[in-house]
Amino acid sequence: MNFNKRLNAQWIQSFIEAQAAELDAATNTQLAYARDLIDFSDWLAGMHFDTVLKKHIEKYLIWCDTQGLAKATRARRLSAIKQLFRFAFEELWRSDNPAIQISGPGRDKLLPKTLSHDEVDALLTAAREIKKDALRTTCLMELLYATGMRVTELVSLPVSAARGDPRMLLVCGKGGKERMVPLSPPARAATIIWLKTLDNAQDAAFKDGVKRSRFLFPSRGKLGHLTRQSFFNLTKDLAIAGGVAPSKVTPHTLRHAFATHLLEGGADLRSIQTLLGHADIATTEIYTHVLDERLKKLVLEHHPLSKTT
Repeated sequence: MNFNKRLNAQWIQSFIEAQAAELDAATNTQLAYARDLIDFSDWLAGMHFDTVLKKHIEKYLIWCDTQGLAKATRARRLSAIKQLFRFAFEELWRSDNPAIQISGPGRDKLLPKTLSHDEVDALLTAAREIKKDALRTTCLMELLYATGMRVTELVSLPVSAARGDPRMLLVCGKGGKERMVPLSPPARAATIIWLKTLDNAQDAAFKDGVKRSRFLFPSRGKLGHLTRQSFFNLTKDLAIAGGVAPSKVTPHTLRHAFATHLLEGGADLRSIQTLLGHADIATTEIYTHVLDERLKKLVLEHHPLSKTT
């Protein structure tokens, strides 16, 4: 394998890992995206992803068509390429996104999964009642729902961000971009309680020669903080305890719930874009479609003229 193909493989691996953690991408989806991107890398014949132009992607799509690939397969390959380059742009690996204006054999856009107010309440209640690490779990869940942070942003929060009973948190997002997010009273209260518990535990450990962690949610692992996968597994446990379908619950669906519930409450898209840390308002606009679908379902289920006789 030449040097550029090795670099491409590293990009693909990082992208797939982010998909798994941030979006709860199914294993089969991850494998399909990896195969598609490896195929694209092979077609580039030694060219590195950071030098790819729009014309190269378009030529690759034409080549896929000449190979007789099905429309769904070509659409999936383009989707993988577009998501890879969006990820690279957000991570500042590239200063541009060569795939942003490319359209292909379209397919139906899936709306993000979200949760109802009652389902979120059930998860928060389960977090408070969990037998192990209830204070930490409550803090994690309250912060996630109050701020809509990405799971990586949440688990890697520095402890300094929570000092002084803050009304706002400074969050370091994708590409090192910082943003301020407000805390709800329950999230502030949970953070204060957890921080006091954490400080007491670390003060005791410090006397035995254990260094204090710089993270709000420390761990003994190599990262030094709670991993994305551990928190993902925790949300599944809370779903079971709270009587919510585990298939619906991930850290990312709570982020979606945060945005959807804000929109339902009258917040404007620009504010939600800022809070979520989206680089493009088009990414945030998907929540208007989620709300449209909810309203449509509400009318069909409850409007008297929708009833059949």
